[in-house]
Amino acid sequence: MNLKNKRVLVTGGAGFLGKYVIEELKKRKPKEIIVPLHGKFDLRNRVVCKKAVKGVDVVIHLAAQIGGIGFINGISGEIFYNNAVMGIELMEASRQEGVKKFVSIGTVCEYPRITPLPFEEKYLWDGYPEETTAPYGWAKKILIVQGRAYRKQYGFDSIHLLPVNLYGPKDNFNKKSAHVIPALIKRIIESRDRGDKKVLVWGSGKATREFLYVEDAARGIVLATEKYDGPCPINLGSGVETSIEKVAKTIIKLSKFKGKIVWDKTKPDGQPRRRLDVSKAKQFGFKARVGLEEGLKKTIDWYEKNR
Repeated sequence: MNLKNKRVLVTGGAGFLGKYVIEELKKRKPKEIIVPLHGKFDLRNRVVCKKAVKGVDVVIHLAAQIGGIGFINGISGEIFYNNAVMGIELMEASRQEGVKKFVSIGTVCEYPRITPLPFEEKYLWDGYPEETTAPYGWAKKILIVQGRAYRKQYGFDSIHLLPVNLYGPKDNFNKKSAHVIPALIKRIIESRDRGDKKVLVWGSGKATREFLYVEDAARGIVLATEKYDGPCPINLGSGVETSIEKVAKTIIKLSKFKGKIVWDKTKPDGQPRRRLDVSKAKQFGFKARVGLEEGLKKTIDWYEKNR
């Protein structure tokens, strides 16, 4: 898929990841990049979806209602319904309107709670996802089934990507819906500025995650759009496993906070461990470039200047 002179629609293009995907797309010189804004386009409605994708060559579906564990648990039914229906209706509308390629962005939350490390794509169906994020994981996971079914019956070119936890400048730092890294940065820097001697952090710190800098993620998505065509979902990650405790201590060091961490073990850790097998993404030329400490420093610097 040569993106030059193509009309590309990016749902969620005004969001955190979307802004970086659009910048990456611009390097390919598409004819037009279209961003259906949330307030004007209800993507749960097929009529609206058909209007959005009419005359479009490529759809990159980033739009999602998502946040951290606490946010998902508070509105789990809404999270499942809105994300599932958006994806299903948008893919069907894209098929009906003759879109040439549909790129659905899934989530590492699709994997079973207990998955052998590193997570290989073949393990996706070996168990139920972690309960705390399962509504979001399942809402995205059904798009794999839809994409495969459409490919088989209609020859529809749909691919599904599985990014790990993303972070970087311009992330969502809202304390009610932020993911782990922006939530930690916000909490630690606010504690530093108040002169606190300690900072309270959810969980035990022992759970591990894999993190991907947002610019790397955007580059991987655009590379896959150009160079990958197949029914199997593909992991996008750094391949590096890091404990939440190490992430928190690195943020403390970089932000020059002098206090200590107090772990709130009454709060959930979520999935115990995460690390992806990223070998399949190398087939279309993707490899993460930004290491965690470098990425955290860039994110902290941006937050300090823009909060």
